[in-house]
Amino acid sequence: MNNHEIDYKIFGEELQCVEIELDPQEAVIAEPGSFMMMTDGIDMQTMFGDGTNQGFMGKLVTAGRRMLTGESLFMTVYTNVSAQKRQITFAGPYTGKIIPINLQAMGGKIICQKDSFLCAAKGVSIGIEFQRKLGTGLFGGEGFIMQKLEGDGMAFVHSGGYVLEKTLAPGEMLKIDTGCLVGFTSDVDYDIQFVKGVKNAIFGGEGLFYATLRGPGKVWIQSLPISRLAGRILSYGHGGRKEEGSILGGLGNLLDGDGL
Repeated sequence: MNNHEIDYKIFGEELQCVEIELDPQEAVIAEPGSFMMMTDGIDMQTMFGDGTNQGFMGKLVTAGRRMLTGESLFMTVYTNVSAQKRQITFAGPYTGKIIPINLQAMGGKIICQKDSFLCAAKGVSIGIEFQRKLGTGLFGGEGFIMQKLEGDGMAFVHSGGYVLEKTLAPGEMLKIDTGCLVGFTSDVDYDIQFVKGVKNAIFGGEGLFYATLRGPGKVWIQSLPISRLAGRILSYGHGGRKEEGSILGGLGNLLDGDGL
């Protein structure tokens, strides 16, 4: 293996964290802000890029690519500099699940939403993935650029709510809300389709587009995208509540005291 081999344990149900055990001189890379705790003997360094062996220009290019996805220019590398095993723990930023992915078993590459990466074994490359089709970039809802994780080590991505893992057979197609898509293997064909029907588009409440994924390959789907959760919280914060499908919604708010 070119990447560091790491052992791990995932704790929790809905608010999870992952504990990674590092042998001497083993290291893990992580997004800034995901660190939770670590035992003594682990050295922390903040650097350009993703910690892979690159020259200055390579690191600069990697950092620039990360900036295109809206991520920080820097990554944090945690190395066990002691002579014994040490542990470090990372936590997800909101309620959901942490997905462990063995990149070697996934063909050495997966594509994921730009804000889903949590941490990975040192040597895993974190880059950007431009979608081949222009329509995907213009109308995808989650952006033209997605992240790609490449290597032969362990990587961990975070998702919202519950996670479904689907294995698509050759030619099998799955239609997914663009925000619910966490990631997929590189052999999956990914595109965007317009929701058919004027009434569906205007009154459906599910957006104008959905993602289509055609097998073979593996797909990870989240039940609660953070954008959906934030939107619902924001709607409550502006006063009143949204009673879907009920003409008595406003009266219900009044009776509950919300309209006073």
